[in-house]
Amino acid sequence: MGASPGYRPSAWVHLLHQLPRADFQLRPVPSGFAPREQEYQQALLLVAALAGLGLGLSLIFIAVYLIRFCCCRSPEPPGAKSPPSGGGCATWSCIAALLVGCAGIGIGFYGNSETSDGVSQLSSALLHANHTLSTIDHLVWETVERLGEAVRTEMTTLEEVLAQRMELVAAARGARRQAEAVAQQLQGLAFWHGVPVSPLQVAEDVSFVEEYRWLAYVLLLLLVLLVCLFTLLGLAKQSKWLVVVMTAMSLLVLVLSWGSMGLEAATAVGLSDFCSNPDTYILNVTQEETGLGSGSQPPPPLSPSTSDILSYYFLCNQEVSNPFQQRLTLSQRALANIHSQLQGLEREAIPQFPAAQKPLLSLEETLNMTEGNFHQLVALLHCRSLHKDYGTALRGLCEDALEGLLFLMLFSLLAAGALATTLCSLPRAWVLFPPRNPNVLYSGSRPSDALFPTSLEPNNLPRSFPSCWRRPH
Repeated sequence: MGASPGYRPSAWVHLLHQLPRADFQLRPVPSGFAPREQEYQQALLLVAALAGLGLGLSLIFIAVYLIRFCCCRSPEPPGAKSPPSGGGCATWSCIAALLVGCAGIGIGFYGNSETSDGVSQLSSALLHANHTLSTIDHLVWETVERLGEAVRTEMTTLEEVLAQRMELVAAARGARRQAEAVAQQLQGLAFWHGVPVSPLQVAEDVSFVEEYRWLAYVLLLLLVLLVCLFTLLGLAKQSKWLVVVMTAMSLLVLVLSWGSMGLEAATAVGLSDFCSNPDTYILNVTQEETGLGSGSQPPPPLSPSTSDILSYYFLCNQEVSNPFQQRLTLSQRALANIHSQLQGLEREAIPQFPAAQKPLLSLEETLNMTEGNFHQLVALLHCRSLHKDYGTALRGLCEDALEGLLFLMLFSLLAAGALATTLCSLPRAWVLFPPRNPNVLYSGSRPSDALFPTSLEPNNLPRSFPSCWRRPH
């Protein structure tokens, strides 16, 4: 079974789907979406582990660079006042990296919004599909209940009134059998009744997870933004304590960025495998979880199989016929027969049995309501509505959500690169900061100036205190 006609896999789906996969033993793994198989789970974990490898290499590079900078730096000559060579370049490279990180934050906000929009489309489609299925169930059981009540009351009363005319009683009993047949046929139309999987519950679970995912990424983006801004502020103010704090925060955010990249990469690869051929997977899972067509349809010859029902709604083309068409046709014929029999009874019975008018009018009202519900069921059971929801869900998940994940991966990569560059550049910028000696009151003055102002130096002591001078012997 191919992809749904309302959805076509994008170029990103094809590209990610073609990437090679391997398990922990580095054995090739098929790219088909199989989240319950251990080999496929290991393949996705291995994709996420590549981000861990990137984090390890980044930390090793940063550690080697800092050790080399601290231990292999040439000593400055005493009294040197010029800044170390390369310090200005390091400062500007740190600033440029932080600005790139800020640009990546904008990309991250866009990707987070796109992912949220895609998941919202999925939830909305599930809610609309649940409304359609619930309406079908409601119309079916309301109609069946009304027909059953009419058979038990109005039909029984009518037969009692017409007991003196056996041919009229036979016509009334024929209408009763037709009504019971309609009720039996309509019960088979509620194909989602009693299914343990509810689209409403799935939509609620998806929305619940998405709320926390969106909030977590917003907090991560704001954290990266604050680290970038406060690091720039520390460089501008030449505040050593602020730079030290932001260096520690940069290391933390670096780890979080690589971790988020691993989650995004594994999710994007798994989502591309699902989106490359979603119909087959959903058909198999729905058959396992719902058990459609397994005993809920009374007459086996008229009971459509699970594959027929799901294929009809997933594909919705001329190649797949409506699995409920036979039931609908038989119900429509039975309703037409009931209508003609009731009209014949009105012509024949009411002139002779005026008491039959009330049950006949009640039966006509029930029949009109049944025909109205029947036409609504015909429209709801057509594949257009549910197939549109299915296509909307796939487009939201496989286009917007996947695109958002790719932008989030780009944000994580830019943030990780910017923070790694910042961690390497901050020590070189640090040495350019002037010393913060609290005893130094004036910039450029000697250390003794703060303790001995000019007016109080020994050569300029006031002479108005002769007792302070020793007399010569």
